[in-house]
Amino acid sequence: MSVQGHIAELSRRHQSIDRQIEVEKTHPACDPVRLSELKRKKLLLKNEMTKLRH
Repeated sequence: MSVQGHIAELSRRHQSIDRQIEVEKTHPACDPVRLSELKRKKLLLKNEMTKLRH
């Protein structure tokens, strides 16, 4: 897979996690542990995309 393809896949995963975070926030019984885990995964993906771009 090319670097651009890898970045595109990471971006899709990042967006998917972002949607999951928004859904989790709307639940009345929002699980703070799950929310933190999703945010951590999202940040890791963002960091990996930044490294690949430079």
